[in-house]
Amino acid sequence: MAEKEIFLTPEGLAKLEEELEYLRTVRRQEVAGKIQQAKEWRSAVTSPEYEEAKNEQGFVEGRILEIERIIKNATIIHHEAVPSDVVQFGSTVRVRLQDGSEEYYTIVGSVEANPGEGKISNESPMGKALLERRVGDEVEVAAPAGVLKLRIVEIK
Repeated sequence: MAEKEIFLTPEGLAKLEEELEYLRTVRRQEVAGKIQQAKEWRSAVTSPEYEEAKNEQGFVEGRILEIERIIKNATIIHHEAVPSDVVQFGSTVRVRLQDGSEEYYTIVGSVEANPGEGKISNESPMGKALLERRVGDEVEVAAPAGVLKLRIVEIK
């Protein structure tokens, strides 16, 4: 089965590479130390500390594999290549809500999405609604609280 293409910004790639390096060089050693310590405390197979350390090891190794897969299948989108007249992956969009307030959103891949930082996935309802739109366009987004109406004010 073909892997799903994953879109990343250069910043997102750097963040993943940094996390991968940390997991490989620091967390693996910490977890190995916990496993060794738990083995020394009492019979390892029945020790709750040992079980917890083994579970943590599984999580760390799983995350390492996941990050390696993401990086292997990533398509890096550079901001310089993004046209500023149309909302594309990597665009930062200023929108005006119905109440007159304004918000900024950056369109990123699902791996980088962090709504608290204004980074929304190109696969999210908001991201899909904004993609391929221009300044002045109005979009409607279905949200749990109802339909949001937004007007695109600026694209960077």
